[in-house]
Amino acid sequence: MDHIAWMAWTLPTAIFFVLLALTLATMTWLAAAYPEAERVGVLRIPTTRGDRLFIALITAALIHLAWIGLVGTEPLARLAIGEGFEVSSLWLASLMSLGAAVAIFRTV
Repeated sequence: MDHIAWMAWTLPTAIFFVLLALTLATMTWLAAAYPEAERVGVLRIPTTRGDRLFIALITAALIHLAWIGLVGTEPLARLAIGEGFEVSSLWLASLMSLGAAVAIFRTV
């Protein structure tokens, strides 16, 4: 795995990609099982599930970039797992992104 070491495959990165894949699989199933008509929300433009997912992903990226720029990635805690597992403050940005995604899917 030395040839992909530069990609920084950390636990949060792995969790992000697993959740992204699960989200896409779920949305594919929803599109097949429950076809959706476009909906007009607070943006006053017709949007579909895919549009709202795209908006939520862009919002999550912006939240994380702003968090890194303003707060940083200092660890919040050190857990006694193995040699010591640090919990990054980026988990708080991830929770904020999840809240934003819920709001986007409900209102946009």
